[in-house]
Amino acid sequence: MNQLSAITEVKVRFSEVDSIKFVWHGHYLKYFEEGREAFGDKYGIAYLDIFSQGLITPLVNVNCDFKRPLEYGDTAVIETRFINTEAAKICFEFTIRRKADGEIAATGSSTQVFLNHERELLLTPPACFTDWKNKWGLGS
Repeated sequence: MNQLSAITEVKVRFSEVDSIKFVWHGHYLKYFEEGREAFGDKYGIAYLDIFSQGLITPLVNVNCDFKRPLEYGDTAVIETRFINTEAAKICFEFTIRRKADGEIAATGSSTQVFLNHERELLLTPPACFTDWKNKWGLGS
């Protein structure tokens, strides 16, 4: 089965570090978001692509395991991997590395569900998502 992934880089900004000069923990979730957006742009499943189908995909779960701190001036390399499931949800796993030495700074995962514009939860995958998965060889 295909493993779809995308890689993007983010330069750690001064405003993202705390008083001990490490990236504040909450910003790692923002880096995951950068990864999801890069993935969506690469594979044609960006938020606006989904929204144009009359759907929204809110996060319902995010996990982050911190390994080594990033600091001001580091470049974070974010790898985002799509995790295929039969359920009506979008699942990703993330690995954030420090570009200078390849050390893993954090790993994590996220889960999004599908809602229609009336904010009703979809219990089966929408046709546009099934079509997208088939396009990339991820169908059943």
